[in-house]
Amino acid sequence: MEKLSADVAVVACGPAGLAAAISAAEAGLSVIALEKSKRTGGGANAGMGPLGLNTDVQRRQLSTVSVEKAFEMFMNYTHWRVDANLVKTYFEKSADTIRWLEDMGVQFYQASRYFPGSEATWHIVMPGNGKPGPGAGRTMILRMTERAKALGVQFMMETAGQSLVMEDGKVAGVVAKTKDGETVTIGCKAAVIATGGFGGDAQMVREQTGYVYNQDFFGFQIPGLVGDGIRMAKEAGAASTDIQMELTVMLPTRYLNDTVRAAFHQPNLLVNLQGERFFNEDLFENSTYAANAVNIQKGRCGVMVLDDAAKQLYVDRGVDVQSMVLNVSDLKGFDEGLEKGIAAGSQYVFKADTLEELAEKAGIQVDTFLKTVEQYNHYCDTYDAQFGKRHEYMKPIRKAPFYAGKFFPGAYGTLGGIKINYRTEVMTQDFDVIPGLYAAGTDTCTIYGDSYMFLLPGNSMGYCLNTGRMAGENIAAYLNAANA
Repeated sequence: MEKLSADVAVVACGPAGLAAAISAAEAGLSVIALEKSKRTGGGANAGMGPLGLNTDVQRRQLSTVSVEKAFEMFMNYTHWRVDANLVKTYFEKSADTIRWLEDMGVQFYQASRYFPGSEATWHIVMPGNGKPGPGAGRTMILRMTERAKALGVQFMMETAGQSLVMEDGKVAGVVAKTKDGETVTIGCKAAVIATGGFGGDAQMVREQTGYVYNQDFFGFQIPGLVGDGIRMAKEAGAASTDIQMELTVMLPTRYLNDTVRAAFHQPNLLVNLQGERFFNEDLFENSTYAANAVNIQKGRCGVMVLDDAAKQLYVDRGVDVQSMVLNVSDLKGFDEGLEKGIAAGSQYVFKADTLEELAEKAGIQVDTFLKTVEQYNHYCDTYDAQFGKRHEYMKPIRKAPFYAGKFFPGAYGTLGGIKINYRTEVMTQDFDVIPGLYAAGTDTCTIYGDSYMFLLPGNSMGYCLNTGRMAGENIAAYLNAANA
């Protein structure tokens, strides 16, 4: 058994773990960082950027969002059922964290909205190839990893944390296992857990949330996120928190190209399997709202429907809603993409010459669906007396062929599991602090209540980075006080 030592051991090197390692090292502490995969970053490698408030990037764009405004929005949204001190501390730190990243060489393309109704808080990373989009976060992770190495952080790759060593009720070490099965014990004065939740473990997701992958739930199942850190913290006496999923609405995308996906992310008619409307479709751009509505339908399923006239309008004039993620401006190539997707085996998109045939293919109750379409078409000619949908988005369903896409809840991952305070200290069920034990990022993220706050985009990565920094800085204060 190999034995090492450092002031601080960091378990996992996603954005939270990297931020914790860097901030602790900047305070002059020695750090050993464990990472079970071959590279740092975790889910952030597929992301685009963090939230920032009152930042220089926003000021350059004349689109500043203040801490005070964001805090009021956030707490009203969550009905104050979250840790207000943790939210406020994170928000107040966010602008400095953007500058901190810029000092490492991270460049930001812009502070963006996710959709028109959201705020411009999402700081999109400028990737190395100069084309912002999904995966841009990898460039930020590279700069952070370089900074950590320059500060002397010792990385142990393909080495997973297994358990915590406790002495006299305090953290004294971390036990880890290498890819070769060898056990390593790292003696330390403090440890940070930042393992990213358990969204990659289908069985644990089912046990904790009731969702069944690829049946009524289509999330981002990132390999390696299996709840390691949550288990380690519980074994050391940490309290459990309520587990939530970071819900979004998902059209299963296997076999489908971006043009087809974009067609079914427009504010068109949305029905459940009983054939009834259940949602104001002009809010579909807020995928948290849409997912919440879909989540309580039969089979956790919603079906979006459009006709050929609407499709052709999107081809000729462009789509109604365009986002930074699904950056498709029109539907040229939709027909070919749909046919290829159906031929390849997609079970979630459909094309039919009649509404009856479309309903049967999609598993919708036919008679009710036909009545719903008739009523919806009347609303298109007058106004939406049911949900008040904006008239410019009211496109009737009249011209064959007809198209449908099935939506289900999805999630970027799990949220929460380890109870912390606003100093990122891990707490017991009795709200006592476990000395030397800190946690950050997704493992601890209970600040959203029952719904992700999508009106302030960038929150997931922003929370990870800022709580990671907070953990590193608070460890430095803890150790300085212990040595005083």
